[in-house]
Amino acid sequence: MATRMFSDEELEGLRSFPAIGKDELIRYFTLTPADEAFLRKFRRAQNVLGAAVQLSTLPWLGFVPDEVPAAPPAAVGRLARQLGLAVADLAGYGEREQTRTDHLREVAEYLGWKQPKAIEHKDEFLLARAMEHDAPSLLFRLGCEYLRSAKVIRPGVVGLLERVAAARTTAEAETHARVAHLLTGERAAGLDGLLVLDATLRSSRLHWLGTGPVQASPNSVGGEVEKLVFLRGLDAHTLDLSALPAERRRFLAQVGRRLTAQALVRREPNRRHPILLTLLAQSAVDVLDSVVRLFDQTLSSSESRAPGSSCATSSPSGPSSRRTGSRCWTRSCRSWPMPGSRTRRWARCCGGRSACPG
Repeated sequence: MATRMFSDEELEGLRSFPAIGKDELIRYFTLTPADEAFLRKFRRAQNVLGAAVQLSTLPWLGFVPDEVPAAPPAAVGRLARQLGLAVADLAGYGEREQTRTDHLREVAEYLGWKQPKAIEHKDEFLLARAMEHDAPSLLFRLGCEYLRSAKVIRPGVVGLLERVAAARTTAEAETHARVAHLLTGERAAGLDGLLVLDATLRSSRLHWLGTGPVQASPNSVGGEVEKLVFLRGLDAHTLDLSALPAERRRFLAQVGRRLTAQALVRREPNRRHPILLTLLAQSAVDVLDSVVRLFDQTLSSSESRAPGSSCATSSPSGPSSRRTGSRCWTRSCRSWPMPGSRTRRWARCCGGRSACPG
C-alpha cells in the first residue's frame, strides 16, 4: 500500500493540526476588515468562528483538518478576540459534515483557492521530482508545497500518497526509456555478467569493482589498473547518461553499490539495467581517480623511504646551499619518471621554485 511509507502516528499527524509558533499565529490568524465582513454573513456565532478557523488554516496548512474544533487553542482564542466571540462557541462545529464542507467551499472561493481536481500538471510535477528524488516522504512534502504555492487544496493523505507511488513507478519506466538506446544486446549481456560469480575472483565483478584498496602500494595500483582495463573493455568511459538528471544518476549509482548481486538479479531487466549502467559509468570515473591517487601516494611513499631523498637536513649558508639543492634535484627531480612532473618535484623539494633547472 502507498501509505506504508508512514506509520499510523505519522499519518494521523498529517491529517491533524500541528503545533503553531508565534510567527505563524500572527501571520495566518490575523483577520482583515474584509475577512470580518465575509465571516459575519455566516450569522450564528458557532459558524462564524468555525469559518474563521477554516479561513486562517487553509493558507497555513494548505488544507483544513476535519476536526476544526481541535485547532490550536492560541489560534482559536486570537480569532475569537478579533470577532468578539467566546472560544466556547466553536464547540460542536462541523458535527454536520455538509456544513463544514459548504463553508470550506465558500472560504476557498473567497481566498482564490481551487479544489484538488482543478489543477493541471500536478502529476507532471510529481514525475519531474521523482526523476530527481526517490524518497517517498520527500516527494510527498514537495507535492504539498507545490499544491500550496498553486493555491490548491491538498487532497486526502492516501490520495496524494497514491499519486506519489504512481510517479515513482512512472519515473522508473521513464529512466529506462531514456537509456534504452545504450542497452544493446551485447551491453545488456555485459551488465548481467557483472552479477555472475567469477571463479578467479571468487566473487561477482560487481563486488570486485566496489571493493577498494586497503592501502597505497604497487599491488593496489596494479589492482585498480586491472579494474580500469576491464571497465574500458566495456566502454564504460564512453557512456553518455546526460539524458538523466544528475540526482537520478547519483541515486541509481548509490542503489547499485548498496544492493548485492543476488538482489539485483531478482529485479526486472528494465529496473536492473539502468542501475548497472549508471554504476558502470560512475565506476569508470572513480577507478581512474583511484589509480591516479594511489600512484601518487605509492611513489611519494617510496621516495620518502629512499636514502638521501629528503632535503630536510640543515643546509649551510652561502654557495654550498645551492649545491645542496642541486643534489636534491639530482636525486629526486631528475629521477621523477612521469613527464611534466619535474617542475612539481623541484618546487616541493628545492625551495619552492617554479621550474626545475636542466
